[in-house]
Amino acid sequence: MPAYILTGTPGAGKTAVLRLLETFGYAVVEEAASDVIALSAALGCPEPWRDPSFIDKIVALQRRREDAARGAVARAAVLFDRSPVCTLALSRYLGFAPSALLTREVDRIIAAGSYERTVFFIRNQGFVEPTAARRISYAGSLAFERVHEDAYLGLGFDLIDVPAGPLTGRAALVEQSVGHLRELPLAQGGREHRQHQDAGQGERGRVAGPGRDEAEGSRARAVPGVVGEVPQGAGLGLWQLLDQQRERRALDHPEPGTE
Repeated sequence: MPAYILTGTPGAGKTAVLRLLETFGYAVVEEAASDVIALSAALGCPEPWRDPSFIDKIVALQRRREDAARGAVARAAVLFDRSPVCTLALSRYLGFAPSALLTREVDRIIAAGSYERTVFFIRNQGFVEPTAARRISYAGSLAFERVHEDAYLGLGFDLIDVPAGPLTGRAALVEQSVGHLRELPLAQGGREHRQHQDAGQGERGRVAGPGRDEAEGSRARAVPGVVGEVPQGAGLGLWQLLDQQRERRALDHPEPGTE
């Protein structure tokens, strides 16, 4: 079951993209954090994120939903609204040390290749619309976005940026990318080829938080999406566009020692 993660900062429009993709026939696994917040509020705890146990409640619900999805869907691509890596980013953002449960869960998904290594990063829209569960400021959302990006890059994931733009175009970029990724042979894009060589040896050093230099060096592996209205490219194919963006990101964030 190919499992693709959609992530991004709160208010970026990720849920709307997933809702539209769901109408196209994709299976979608819901985000856990929002439901944990909603349930806590219903139980009389309006700010559960102040308690470190909040993180483990998210991890546990994410795992139950992942297991349920894998039991129900055998072959079709499944889109996950966040992953344990997002929970790791949340833990860092809140200033909590990674719990033992969170550390084990991140270790597990990396070692098992539970998710595809290519992640769709839904970029901020230039504002945040507050809700009962979303109380973060726009400035805070930008900081949270950066923490998310560093968490995924630090664990070796590749990012396809989905920039702000019309909802239909954002969903089309994700759908087209999933189609291309599923057509690639293992030598180019299969999970086995992209697996970390140290998978199974534990990710605890990276879960604890990569150094800033390491995170900046790995940023060159990110794949920004198409700039402007999505998709855009004057006849270029998707992978030509992504290659162009890889080159641009590499120039903006060169690997150490290449300057």
